Parts: sequence; structure tokens; C-alpha cells
Amino acid sequence: MTSTAMPTAGQHGLVAHSDGAFVPVQTRSERFRSTNVDDFEPISGREHEWKYSPVAAFADLTSGELDGSRIEVEADEVAGIEASWIARHDVRIGSTGGVPEERASANAWSSFGEALLVSVSGEDEKTAVITRHGLGDTPRAAHTVIEAAPNSRGLVVLRGTGPARLSENVEIVVGEGASLTVVSLQEWDDDAVHLASHFARLGRDSFLKHIVVSLGGKVVRVNPSTHLAEQGSDVEALGLYFADAGQHLEQQVFVHHDAPHTRSRVTYKGALQGEGARTVWIGDVLIGNTATGTDSYEQNRNLVLTDGTRADSVPNLEIETGDIEGAGHASATGRFDDEQLFYLMARGITEDEARRLVVRGFLAEGVQRIGPPELEERLTAALEAELEGR
Repeated sequence: MTSTAMPTAGQHGLVAHSDGAFVPVQTRSERFRSTNVDDFEPISGREHEWKYSPVAAFADLTSGELDGSRIEVEADEVAGIEASWIARHDVRIGSTGGVPEERASANAWSSFGEALLVSVSGEDEKTAVITRHGLGDTPRAAHTVIEAAPNSRGLVVLRGTGPARLSENVEIVVGEGASLTVVSLQEWDDDAVHLASHFARLGRDSFLKHIVVSLGGKVVRVNPSTHLAEQGSDVEALGLYFADAGQHLEQQVFVHHDAPHTRSRVTYKGALQGEGARTVWIGDVLIGNTATGTDSYEQNRNLVLTDGTRADSVPNLEIETGDIEGAGHASATGRFDDEQLFYLMARGITEDEARRLVVRGFLAEGVQRIGPPELEERLTAALEAELEGR
């Protein structure tokens, strides 16, 4: 087990001040971390990592026992991408250096029996889809390690379908000079609950494109953390989401620039429609004191289609060195443009179709940036299915 021990109060996001009082943790690097769920206090919903989340809806995943047995997986047979199972004591577990910062992730880490290993090798471009389904309503834990060998190329899609109550950790190791794309595609049933923490470590001159696409599920919370650990590493983090009535879709993105001359671009876009539709995006960027020459930018855009929705968007930027190339962030949430709707309807397009056209246009940029045409077509079809169902 791994932990970064702090006083018990630190587990609630508080640290001791010199006068004996406790003050909130101000920086991402100071957060309490541990792979042992027992090191975390019970969740109240007031903690910084949970204050936007419907914690009562998944208390069984944060505090209850989880089934850590193998989950049902279908993996494409692709040369250069191999899927296998490894024991929890395998040296590749924890090789990213990522450690859970909250109880759900720690509960999954404490509970899994075996991890799914996805190994990418070879310098040719290839794509594999890993589908998880048949999970049922039992609270479950899972752990996945995606490992890209030095100078390798590949694209891995982690797709979730059907019913689920799942808490999982995904570790992504990108070797020196490798170029890897990982897509987390949530197409769960309407009542599914999915909590995920992704931990990525990038080697020298490597590139990671990390994409989160959340369409299905009652509560979906995917939190990717990327450690730009070696010089010249580069991450492009993209997200697309569409929240319907009563749906909660959340992403807490963390990019840690730790080495010189690293680059990051974060772009998340989402749409909301229906009473009680809720989205949360938190973007944390930490530029460490050794990360000279950093080039970083993050942005979040939300399109509100109806009344009764809520979009929370919180960009944060922490800089520990003044010797950087550039850093910035942007956030915007706007309502549906009635003039645009009127323009389309004046040309004989029905209101429902006009709304779909506007949403397609809003999200199309993100889909087009994802990668190869076959994946773009797959995601476009999934988005069309969502739009047709609304």
C-alpha cells in the first residue's frame, strides 16, 4: 500500500497552521493521498473533491465492500495491442506514481484482485476497442494498466456499456518517444454509476491524447491526472459530454508539469438539456518549480439548451516558476442561441431538428480532433443516438 501520511485533519483538506488552527489545503500538491481506503475519513460531501458530487447516490462505492473479481471484457484482436490479466502485486501496478486522492479511488485500489493490462508495442498505427459490459448492479472495483512501449504508436478505447456500479483506477504509462491515444467512452445504461480515476505518466518526448466521452449513465465521474514527468512530454486532454434530465456528468482534470519544456492543451465541451441535468468540470494545472519552458492552456465550454440545468466550471492555475513559455485558462457557459434557432426554423427546419443541428455543430470540433476516421464515425454515431433519444 502507498500513502502520503498527513495529520488526520489533512484528510478533510485541512492542514495545521502555525497558530494551531486548521486551514484549507490551498494547492493540489498538498492533498492527502493513499491507496488504502481505511486511511480516508468517511465522506460528508463538504470535502473539496466531493462538494459538487451527489455523494449519496454512490455511497456503496465509497464506503461499502466492492467485488474485485475480473470483469467481463471484450478486446479486439489487433497486432501490437495485447490484453491480459496480471496480479495486484505485479510491479506494473503503481508504475505511474499516481496515488488516489479520494476515498472512491482508494476503495477500488484496495479491493481489486487482478488488473487488466493493455500493452501497446510497435511503431505502426493501430486501434483496439476494449469493451466492459455485463457488470450488473453489484458494486464493483476494477484496475487497468495501459502501457505504451518506447517509440510505440497506438489508440486504445475503453468502452463501458450496460448496467454498472463501478469504481475503477486506470494507469497509463507512455514510454519515451511513444505516441498514445486513450479514449474513455461512457455509453452505460441510464441508471448506471461509474467513478473513475485515471493516472498517466509521460516519458521523455512522448505524447498522450486523452479523451473522455460521457453520454450514458446516471452518475459518471471521470477524473484524469497527467504527470508530465520528463522533458519534452506533451498531453492533449479532450472531453465531450451531453447531460440529459437527472444526469450528473463530472470531470476533474489535473495536469502536473514537472519537467522542462513540456506542453499541455485541455479542451472540454459539453451540452445540457432537461430538468436536473448537471455537469461539473474542474481543471487544475500545476506548473512545478522545475518545469521551465512550460506551455499550457486549458478551456471548458458549456451549452445550456433548457431551463433547469446547472453547469459548474472551475479552472485553476498554479505556477511555481516564472520561467515559462505560456499558461492560461478560459471557461464559458452560455444558453442556446434563440436567434440561431429562429434562423434555422425560418428555412423550414423543425425546432427539434434545429436544436440537434446546433448541438452537433457545437460538439463537432471536439469529435473531429479525436483521431482516425473510424473512431470519429463511431463517436458521431453514438452522439447521434443520444440526440435522437432526446
